Amino acid sequence: MILVDDHELVRSGLAALLYGVPDIQVVAEAGDGATLLGLLENILVDVVVCDIAMPGMDGLEAIERVHSRWPDVRTLVLSMEDSPQVARRALAKGASGYMSKQAASGELQDAIRATMAGQCYLSPAISRSLVVAQSVGPDEQLTARQVEILTLMAQGLTSREIGAQLGLSPKTVDVHRLRIMDRLGIRNVASLTRYAIRHKLVE
Repeated sequence: MILVDDHELVRSGLAALLYGVPDIQVVAEAGDGATLLGLLENILVDVVVCDIAMPGMDGLEAIERVHSRWPDVRTLVLSMEDSPQVARRALAKGASGYMSKQAASGELQDAIRATMAGQCYLSPAISRSLVVAQSVGPDEQLTARQVEILTLMAQGLTSREIGAQLGLSPKTVDVHRLRIMDRLGIRNVASLTRYAIRHKLVE
């Protein structure tokens, strides 16, 4: 496996934690996504343990590229970021699991083994936050203006049409759309439409 984190001390600590574990071997380390991709050109591994917040190419972009180019390589996110939105984005980009750096040390071995076995691993805290986020309605996650724009988008209106109706520029509508997607952890209009239907914003 490859460890990816921009803090050398974190990588060293993780490697020491995993040293001597019979079925887990750290073969390389990287400080950013670009270095990881370079390593994968020459090293065959089953699992990559990857942070999200890194300089240059961050973890989300790296996960997406790994999933696209090396679909057999499974990625486990290990991050301080434990929001359900970020976890959903990582899973949507191809991550096989997500756990917080605040988890107990023994959980890392379990998560790596689950990922190696082809399972999707979510630490209990992340799993609970995802369930809670899914049960929360748009009024709790979005501003009133964002709910209004989401409703019109789900009705099939373009940014220009929405802007004309609400007295906004198309560019402002586009900014709202990106913020809505970010808050909901949704990456395309089709999924936004399904979300709006599920929460009865449109029929």
